[in-house]
Amino acid sequence: MLNNWLEPSWPAPSGIRAVSTIRMGGVSQGSYAGFNLASHVGDDLQNVLQNRHLLKSSLNLPNDPVWLTQIHSDVVVQAELIQNAPSADASFTTCSEVVCTVMTADCLPVLFCSKDGQVVAAAHAGWRGLLAGILANTYQAMQRDKVIAWLGPAIGPQRFEVGNEVFDAFVQKNPRFSSAFNRKDEQHYLADLYELARIELAGYGVTEVYGGDFCTYSDAERFFSYRREVQTGRMATLIWRA
Repeated sequence: MLNNWLEPSWPAPSGIRAVSTIRMGGVSQGSYAGFNLASHVGDDLQNVLQNRHLLKSSLNLPNDPVWLTQIHSDVVVQAELIQNAPSADASFTTCSEVVCTVMTADCLPVLFCSKDGQVVAAAHAGWRGLLAGILANTYQAMQRDKVIAWLGPAIGPQRFEVGNEVFDAFVQKNPRFSSAFNRKDEQHYLADLYELARIELAGYGVTEVYGGDFCTYSDAERFFSYRREVQTGRMATLIWRA
């Protein structure tokens, strides 16, 4: 049985359930040990399917998670209307018992919940998605003014090294993004995905932002990390209205 996961510490309305899995538990082996939920990373498909079954049964999910084919885009879909894992990086729903889901292994998972509890969303936000506007598009798709957000496990600001071109692209979009970067050497910065997300969200009035204190790269016991291992599994971050 799966019995290890993270639950957001945030003031979500009653009836909102949210979880971020960790790598402990599950049946995957080798580079993917143990609770890999991704079918696209080279793991044995039967192990992935068994892990997904454990996820659903252990969390008593009302339905199968709505999986996406994530492409580092700005595309948001309405979860209850889609089939067959469309190419997108966020989903939202106004329906109960629909499980919005994203997978990550260093990129930033972001959960959204309207304060009235009627709309929830999950977004996959690596630096490319953040730059493209995935968080802004997710917020706008929810069509609610009063929204809270939770930042799940991602690579931390002491480990996420990027080139000058990434810094330049963000600052050209919004000079305020410069505060999320620290110069490492002439060719590289250390980037803070959490701070980039907070800045982006604040620009749309989302200032109640929780979480953001993990590092997938540094915590090999709990988290998969693509930057640390390259060949590795994926965690899932899920939200639904009960």
